[in-house]
Amino acid sequence: MQQGKGVERRTVLKAAGASLAVTGLGATATACGGGSGSGDGTVTIRYAWWGAEDRAQRINKTIDLFEKKHPKIKVKTDFQPYTDFWKKFNTQASGGNPPDVFQNAVGFLRKYDAKNMLLDLHEQVKAGNLRMEGFRAGLEKFGEIDGKLLGVPVGSNSMALVIDKPVYARAGITPEMGWTWDDFDEAMARVRDRTGRAGDSGMYGVMYLYDLYLRQNGKAFFTEGGLGFTEADLTRWWTKAEKGVRSGLFADPKKVAQIKPKSALSAELAGSEFTWDNFTVRYTSEGKSEYGLAPIPTTDGKRTGQYLGSLMLSASRRTQHPVEVAQFIDFMVHDPEVATIMGYDRGVPATTAQYEAYRPTDPVNKAIAAYEETLVSAGVLEPITPHPNGADICEAAFLRIGEELGLGKRSVSDAVEQFFNESKTALSS
Repeated sequence: MQQGKGVERRTVLKAAGASLAVTGLGATATACGGGSGSGDGTVTIRYAWWGAEDRAQRINKTIDLFEKKHPKIKVKTDFQPYTDFWKKFNTQASGGNPPDVFQNAVGFLRKYDAKNMLLDLHEQVKAGNLRMEGFRAGLEKFGEIDGKLLGVPVGSNSMALVIDKPVYARAGITPEMGWTWDDFDEAMARVRDRTGRAGDSGMYGVMYLYDLYLRQNGKAFFTEGGLGFTEADLTRWWTKAEKGVRSGLFADPKKVAQIKPKSALSAELAGSEFTWDNFTVRYTSEGKSEYGLAPIPTTDGKRTGQYLGSLMLSASRRTQHPVEVAQFIDFMVHDPEVATIMGYDRGVPATTAQYEAYRPTDPVNKAIAAYEETLVSAGVLEPITPHPNGADICEAAFLRIGEELGLGKRSVSDAVEQFFNESKTALSS
């Protein structure tokens, strides 16, 4: 699940799970919203996304390029910070006037499909307006839900351990593919003892890390219809995290809260932090050190449980211009010039054509590309965990309750009970 450049990770995760209740969305499938047409045959479509100003500047350049190559299609744009984006989207959608095409993420596919909001793009693929070949590492399947094509990936990322390289060097730690959670615990202690810094920023609310741990043990955070783990499983995870804070292996959550929106890693409260690989750019701009990507620890020395996540482009079922929308999506994911403009802003390009068109020269982005190439060559990538309707609300609850636990506002047993109660409600609605 990758987010906007410059958006703080915990804010992103919290926003991703905020309740997005919308009543009556997509009650009909008639074309009653979206773009417009003109007498000379020119069509205007509306495109919305979230992100920072830098992303907006890059996307606007790609739109200029698209309009030059498709003079009969005009694109009206709108972008917001992550939380504001979904607020505005829901307001527009509930009023029957959503954007024709918009940035999306896997946690929202079933939610909006259930509300009859998303266009199945398979018909446009059959008509030749959208190509679904040429994607990297099976990403063409990423936006398929229940046989429907509801999103097309624009980039990829995967979970990683971002490390402060000088700190790890002083501690004498060299993480390698296949290292175990026992190795990780030992590494955290060495960072603490040899550098005076906590080993990691903390693992309380990192839902996607817990998902990988569960997958390593034959489970997953979500199944098609609900949660894929038990209260006993979560009790063990949060108990270990709580002990890690008390022993100084993980950063003090109160100090982490005080320095937000800066991360604990770049603020030098911790020697590492689990997050998405392409967020390394954020630490480099925020901190004073040199940062690198380390492999995810494993249970058995082999299986990481990892998958590639992605931002996607989805289309509104209400659009009056499905052909033009499909052509726009096709351009954004396949055109090589788009890749040279966007770089890794939305992750490593999803298609081979764009991946080969943009080869980064700076150390940070080169490291991101190398990391994902290592995952592919090592054969550790697996199909993504299902995200049922309500997954976004569960994600927000996991983050919020995990933070409350870390700050001492809840006991482990109370936190586990609260999470399962909220998730049961979210997944049954």
